[in-house]
Amino acid sequence: MHAIGVDIGGTKIAVGVVDEAGRILAKVRRETVADDVTDIDRAIADACTELAKEHEVGAIGLAAAGFVSPDRRSVLFAPNIAWREYPLAERIEGLLDLDVPVVVENDANAAGWAEFRFGAAREATDMLMLTVGTGLGGAIVVDRELVRGKWGVAAEVGHMRVVPGGHYCGCGHEGCWEQYASGTALVRDARQAAIAQPERATRLLELAGGEPSGIGGPHVTQAAQEGDGLAVELLATLGRWIGEGSASVAALLDPELIVIGGGVGAAGDLLLLPVRKAYEAQLSALGHRPVAQIELAEHGNEAGIIGAADLARR
Repeated sequence: MHAIGVDIGGTKIAVGVVDEAGRILAKVRRETVADDVTDIDRAIADACTELAKEHEVGAIGLAAAGFVSPDRRSVLFAPNIAWREYPLAERIEGLLDLDVPVVVENDANAAGWAEFRFGAAREATDMLMLTVGTGLGGAIVVDRELVRGKWGVAAEVGHMRVVPGGHYCGCGHEGCWEQYASGTALVRDARQAAIAQPERATRLLELAGGEPSGIGGPHVTQAAQEGDGLAVELLATLGRWIGEGSASVAALLDPELIVIGGGVGAAGDLLLLPVRKAYEAQLSALGHRPVAQIELAEHGNEAGIIGAADLARR
């Protein structure tokens, strides 16, 4: 049975028809406005209708960046889209001329499920997936089951507090892990370094057009791949935060495999090696227990579509 997966971002949605082997057969995109939920609803319905004309579809999965209700019908809260106790599945069903179930999934859960079923973790039974992007999303699989928790909001590992009184987080608290282990944290640190140490940031500033405020994550990755010392250090610092935090999660969950997704994965071993080193340095009983493998995700930006479709089909 084919299913449609919808990856809903703050400024765009990506929608695809996915087969039972996790392959995307057709895909469309729509631009959206984050604070106009009715516009997002219409864009989703329009894209799904377009794809359903060409493909027989049995379910629709919506991957949403937010806290999803345990019945997988509503978004309870989203940091970057104006959803508050929002009955997303019901709204989409009302706009569609299709008699198929609509299921809402947390976007990191959807991406994690894609990697577990069809990607880097397809041989594993227990997995921690970290999506390192604007924030830090998490997905947890234990004994081949996605962990949702009693109220549907498990695996929000990015909001574990790692620095008391640390950087303010969009969730309303301070010192959350995602404030140190995300693409946003990498960019913040790079811009601060360019202001404080301009003589070391020559290449970063060159790539960014001369202004610290223009530095983005891809600039850091490119400079590091060219051998720039500051950029290599910045990625190593990000890797240390990811690795040390992962060791804390391992104390609770003991995963077989940790999968790193999100845009920073483009840095490859410049990120992975510091992650692995920091993970082992902080892992309790090292030398007397197996050490989880840490690998990059395989499905990139399409993971949300693939995972949402497969979870809806189930």
